[in-house]
Amino acid sequence: MEERTRAYLRGRFRDHYRRKEWLPESSGDAGGRGSEETPPPDPEAREWGYIPWTSGATTMVRHQSLLELGELGDFLQRERPRHVYFSAGRYEDPGADEMEAKGWRDSDLVFDIDADHLEGVDPQRDAYGEMLAAGKAEVQNLLDLLENDFGFSDLTVVFSGGRGYHVHVRDEGVRGLDRDERREIVDYIRGEGIERDAIQRVEMGGTATRRVLKKDGGWGRRVHRELLSLADELLAMDDDDALERLKEFDGIGDGRARTILGAVSEDYEKLESGNVERGGQGIRELTKVMTEKVVADQSAAIDEPVTTDLRRLIRLPGSLHGGTGLEVTRIPRDELADFDPLSDPVPETFEGHEVTVEVTDPGPVELRGESFRLSAGDVSLPEYVAVFLMARGRAEKGKE
Repeated sequence: MEERTRAYLRGRFRDHYRRKEWLPESSGDAGGRGSEETPPPDPEAREWGYIPWTSGATTMVRHQSLLELGELGDFLQRERPRHVYFSAGRYEDPGADEMEAKGWRDSDLVFDIDADHLEGVDPQRDAYGEMLAAGKAEVQNLLDLLENDFGFSDLTVVFSGGRGYHVHVRDEGVRGLDRDERREIVDYIRGEGIERDAIQRVEMGGTATRRVLKKDGGWGRRVHRELLSLADELLAMDDDDALERLKEFDGIGDGRARTILGAVSEDYEKLESGNVERGGQGIRELTKVMTEKVVADQSAAIDEPVTTDLRRLIRLPGSLHGGTGLEVTRIPRDELADFDPLSDPVPETFEGHEVTVEVTDPGPVELRGESFRLSAGDVSLPEYVAVFLMARGRAEKGKE
């Protein structure tokens, strides 16, 4: 990135921060899209860090307390940083230079989903918007697990401004968890080790034993719910179609399909109770296949090191992402489905006028519902597109 490009972005970032109003810390984490923002809860107990607009190697300035930075809005306008972070952890002395001297108190439970790391996503092939859409689907799975399996309620959902999404859990009951305890949560959410035998128990019935799904909660409940849904689907079909539907599953041939259909038709109540013994190997194989499918469809591909790191720094909502020029954006829970990462995080500061840039990495770009196919060389573009290209290293500021 050339110096004139850095200077331009640094100046426009400052203009953005001048338009922001940071509410009192007592407002907690209630900020959202627009001109008003709040810091995270207990900001004075957190470590702060930022990356300035310097040439050469990226330099992180960290081990800062809010006392050292000053009032947050003033700091952002003064330093106009490229990236801004705060710690998930709370400390007795967050500005201490050594981690051991900070005096760790507790940490939020933070989850990170990077769209370009998801299975089936290829950053070289897939458009930026397509990757972010895949990431949002993972976030919806994550929230479903956090709310319905863990019962968490104090959740903050954030678009990172770059490759994906963050979810902060601040329930008091989780803030004191150590790394190993957080790793157990990660494994559950990622569906690690969730197999058929892990979600069922063996019960004695007279002289016989039977396998019963643990349907009262967790992955057992999820698999049981999908098995019943499939059973209802089969009962609504004629037999030939039901058999073909069952044979779509790996390991289910014609013989097992007939056995399963008979068990579903004759002993639906037993399946409803969680009993997967009736139907013999056919039902057991279906339960195995369904478990694999449910875990694949309903788990969330979270980044394990982010959640288990008690000292992690995470992006500040309301700040700008120096790699895109988009705003790190809180997303109200009931607005996630409609959130558009290519439109909603575009700062108003960069709307309404055009600037000239020299495109160095031609190709398509899509923002705010508009598509641009750019060739190399000078071009006049809406500023939000120009900032996006410059921040991503695809263009330089045009010479005046």
